[in-house]
Amino acid sequence: MSEPLIRLPAGSAPVACVDIGGTKVAISVADERGIMGKVSEPTAKEGNHDALALQIIRLIGQSCAISGVDRSRIAAVGVASCGPFVMRQGLVELAAPNICGGLAGKARGLPNDWTTALLEAPLKATFPNVRVENDGVGALEAERRWGALQGSKHCAYVTWSTGIGVGVCVDGHILRGKNGNAGHAGHTFVSDNNDALCGCGLVGDVESLIAGNAIPRRFGARGYANAQDLFAAAGAGDAEAIAVVDGLCRVMGRTLFNLIATLDLERIALGGSVFWHNRDYLLPRLKTFLQGKLPALTDGVQLVNAGLGERVGDYAALALVAVDT
Repeated sequence: MSEPLIRLPAGSAPVACVDIGGTKVAISVADERGIMGKVSEPTAKEGNHDALALQIIRLIGQSCAISGVDRSRIAAVGVASCGPFVMRQGLVELAAPNICGGLAGKARGLPNDWTTALLEAPLKATFPNVRVENDGVGALEAERRWGALQGSKHCAYVTWSTGIGVGVCVDGHILRGKNGNAGHAGHTFVSDNNDALCGCGLVGDVESLIAGNAIPRRFGARGYANAQDLFAAAGAGDAEAIAVVDGLCRVMGRTLFNLIATLDLERIALGGSVFWHNRDYLLPRLKTFLQGKLPALTDGVQLVNAGLGERVGDYAALALVAVDT
């Protein structure tokens, strides 16, 4: 799949694009030359709860240096981040289950006791214009602008990665909610389970069952140390691996059906590392799961690969601050 070459209009001031995930932080700079200077590190999870914000500021500086951009010229910073968010004096802090170890406690093994991670306040102290959105919302905006959701007024972007995230658009309006947390379907319940602990502290929600970091926790003892091992075994015909993946697809399929039934969607684009690297295997199974289930709601609904591919995170952050391209 060829990806679009997305550039800012000639003469545009440079902007920084920040993609925060539970596994890594990726940062780029964009101007009329396109997106450039990408740097990435494992997400900061140790030290004081401003460690992530300080990491981002440092990495923006590195990206600027690589790109030949003076950091003082950065006109805006777009931040597409895993959530949920907590608002403190109108500014976003992260209460992200895969970053903040104080939510589920020591059982999840994160090396901190944070209940939130500072984000927007330190960034705004350094940069003049910062926009923070849930990464599902950022990806949704990018997919509607440049990708597989162009022209759709009733749609969603779903990421199946370290966590499970969603951005939703209904009647042409992107939904955000009181704290910017609309779309957290990864923390809903679609089946019974009493031993899958999510980083948010819930037991048995969608993310705890099928997220990338849930696979080694739930199935490592069966020999599937990560998603790559599991899907390789399933693709090779391993009956047990196929049964495990079918179970994952059942959970994700129920999640997608609930989104469609609740919001009357017409198209859903799927991305994220777990889905993207196994899309040829997963997409047909998810489509099959929806077939025939309450046709008045599901007939004609399209499940599609994210049009921006593996770079949807970069473009998600850019979409938050790009004026016209």
